[in-house]
Amino acid sequence: MKNWKYLLMTTMVGSALTLGACGNDTTQEETASETASETTSGDTQEEAVLEGQVAGDGSSTVAPIMEAIVEEYAGVQDKVQVTVGVSGTGGGFEKFIAGETDFSNASRPIKDEEKEALAAAGIDFTEFKVAYDGLSLVVNKDNDWVDSLTVEDLQKMWIEDGTTKKWSDINPEWPDEEIVFYSPGTDSGTYDYFDEVVLDEADLVKSATLSEDDNVLVQGVQGDKNAIGFFGYAYYLANKDTLKIVKVEGVEPTNETIESGEYSPLSRPLFVYAKNSAIKENPAFYDFMKYTIENAGAMSEAVGYVKLPDADYEKGLADLEALK
Repeated sequence: MKNWKYLLMTTMVGSALTLGACGNDTTQEETASETASETTSGDTQEEAVLEGQVAGDGSSTVAPIMEAIVEEYAGVQDKVQVTVGVSGTGGGFEKFIAGETDFSNASRPIKDEEKEALAAAGIDFTEFKVAYDGLSLVVNKDNDWVDSLTVEDLQKMWIEDGTTKKWSDINPEWPDEEIVFYSPGTDSGTYDYFDEVVLDEADLVKSATLSEDDNVLVQGVQGDKNAIGFFGYAYYLANKDTLKIVKVEGVEPTNETIESGEYSPLSRPLFVYAKNSAIKENPAFYDFMKYTIENAGAMSEAVGYVKLPDADYEKGLADLEALK
């Protein structure tokens, strides 16, 4: 397109110069120049305005970042309709595999079986990192006995072993009261991550209240002195006045400890998985993904997560451009 616009402008400007050299008045030159300017301006406006639909789903942990990006993007491309569901990482991948979405938000890396299902469906994809998260353990604000837990403590608390879990089982000096558990649902990448790095894939306590909606978990812990729960760092920051953070192995999740990896083993990257064919065939989706990668760092910080090093976003943009 740039070539034909260049040729059009060159032809029109050349005609104007020829007319001027033949002694015609400058009105014709001005008319030709104005026409070229109007044509170029009109084409630029047409190129800038995109129309189309983009659909995504997936992680509730990634949701605050994507919701902020979608809201800001609407002010840039108001003719592009972007919808983002929150079915959890696993639920999002199910829709991605079924061909219902263009992208899938995830709070864990894609599993081998999900890769195989996508391959069987003929869907090629690209992984983009968007931020860091520190999976956060929280208790009720009135809990005055827990400040820090070890991974071993967490295993004693959260692994199902047929017993009723009490705070005094973890530390004899703590209350002889039953622990009330709140956990992300089994479709959540946060659940999968906690299961892998803390529980070593053992069964979670059967008494736990599970929900794909992190706000339900927040409210549950807020309402019970004996409650404990876990979810993404942004949800803790949004509710830090009514929740108490628990250190893990003596380290509190902060922007610095999450980015450095000191908050281990609960620091993790967050992802968006994009369908390659949609990037190539849908200009609106390509533009949305470009906007996402360019703004993910700022939006991540704005909603309470930790941005990646600039080199990671630059790599993401290069990977995206290679797919266009």
